[in-house]
Amino acid sequence: KKMKRKTSQSSGPSKRAKPTLNAQSTEKKLIVVLDKAFLETVYTKERYELLNCDDHQRIMKKHNRDISEARPDILHQCLLMLMDSPLNRAGYLQVYIRTKQNVLIKIHPQTRIPRTFKRFSGLMVQLLHEFKINSVSDEGTQTLLQVIKNPVTGYLPLGCVKVGVEVGGTLVEPNAWVKERNFQGPVTLVIGAMPHGSIEEDFTEELISVSSYPLSGALACTKICSAFENHWGVL
Repeated sequence: KKMKRKTSQSSGPSKRAKPTLNAQSTEKKLIVVLDKAFLETVYTKERYELLNCDDHQRIMKKHNRDISEARPDILHQCLLMLMDSPLNRAGYLQVYIRTKQNVLIKIHPQTRIPRTFKRFSGLMVQLLHEFKINSVSDEGTQTLLQVIKNPVTGYLPLGCVKVGVEVGGTLVEPNAWVKERNFQGPVTLVIGAMPHGSIEEDFTEELISVSSYPLSGALACTKICSAFENHWGVL
């Protein structure tokens, strides 16, 4: 059985949102880029599903794919933590996803991530095939998730600090680091959403580590958000 894959890259770029012009900003904002997230769909039993290591081992083995890489659940855990955080609810957080296939996704701060992985998978399949997810209310239509044009730097404020977070970086205590740098404007942090490997350092200016031990992506997000909440007085 031939494995059919589909990501948003398979469509022409005209359907993707284009980068907005960068502008200088002094607004307090933590911009998190979840890097190398595994989001890929596979056609099986007359429908598309989100490829993952639990449900599609036979298909991945047949096509000589590394089963350990198919971990979209890592992204799910990171998004649950970030979107539920007081930092996001206070309006100080913006999240982007950059997948292993180099698909760029913007998450609206008001997005409520499905609690279960099954429902999350269905949402991601819909997003990858339709390029955006809208919500409709009495106030109108709001785009919650959207596939957008690369590169992610096209959406970052001019002059914002860009930091990569991984175990090989300079070891810092998050609260002390944020306090010492005294961030009062936009800051971009790139955090890995993959089971192993390193983030892309294509635009980061420095690398830090928030623990002496390897952490899950969700735990790294938790420590970072907590430090900025303390610094910016978010309770």
